[in-house]
Amino acid sequence: MAFEIPKITYSGEIKEIALGQTDRLVTVGGESSYPFHLFEGEMPHLPRIAMEVYDCAPQEWPQAILEPFQDVIDNPVAWAKKCINKFNAELICLRLASTDPNGLDKSADEVAPVVKEVAEAIEVPLIVWGCEDDEKDAEVLTKIAEVCQDKRLILGPATDKNYKKIGAVAIAYKHTVVASTPIDINLAKQLNILLGDLGLPDEQIIVDPNTGGCSLGYGIEYTYSVMERDRQAALTQQDKKLQFPMIANFATDVWKKKEVKISQKEDPKLGDEANRGVLLEALTGVTLLLAGADLLIMRHPEAIKLVRSMANKLSGH
Repeated sequence: MAFEIPKITYSGEIKEIALGQTDRLVTVGGESSYPFHLFEGEMPHLPRIAMEVYDCAPQEWPQAILEPFQDVIDNPVAWAKKCINKFNAELICLRLASTDPNGLDKSADEVAPVVKEVAEAIEVPLIVWGCEDDEKDAEVLTKIAEVCQDKRLILGPATDKNYKKIGAVAIAYKHTVVASTPIDINLAKQLNILLGDLGLPDEQIIVDPNTGGCSLGYGIEYTYSVMERDRQAALTQQDKKLQFPMIANFATDVWKKKEVKISQKEDPKLGDEANRGVLLEALTGVTLLLAGADLLIMRHPEAIKLVRSMANKLSGH
């Protein structure tokens, strides 16, 4: 008697969300089974990877991550172009680090021209990520949405504190919103409901379960379990308010961990610090893909290569 693999019957599927402008769309989502369970359902779009770019020269980055971008670190446009032309970035995530009230505290008027310049210089979809201060992000992202009204940006993070302002401009100018909540399935669902009640169409929402503080070895198991429950509710319980693609923005957290920053000279048993950082980012990325992430925001080109290779193998490409 032939062995038959037990299969789950899925009653729901993840929404397909098209990101970017019409002539260069990147589509995420569309799964009708758990991640990479191709023996049970379909995964029409492989997970995508956005490369991270800062709007100002980053501070306190380890040398291993500075090295690939050393020649463009002070120029966001050149940095974004290098990510696309040399490292084959599918999307760009422009982090507005300069707007942080605890840092340079640049205003919306100061950073909006930079974002517009980057948006006009690239053809791939552009994610614009704020400084994660609710009030400042509402002010800055609102201005950027207006200045780049024809670029169909992905704006985030939108939280329960500022979703009304960010959601309103996304509706007006047809941008996509990253709905961000602390790692909690009920809060994620609630914010999706609030954005829908505001009038934002489903096809302009992607979900950020807030994986940033959960790199490998630092709470990844809890993050994984919440993302897994999200997918279970979406696919087997027909919870339409959880049937959205998920984005994982975790590179910033990975590259600030002590295990990445300690040099081999300081602690020889840890091995080469450059390889250490690459592997930590890559392993975290693969883990989040297996948990259900449709879009990763990553930093090191070698880590991205490893994650892409694994995704291709898991999907049979």
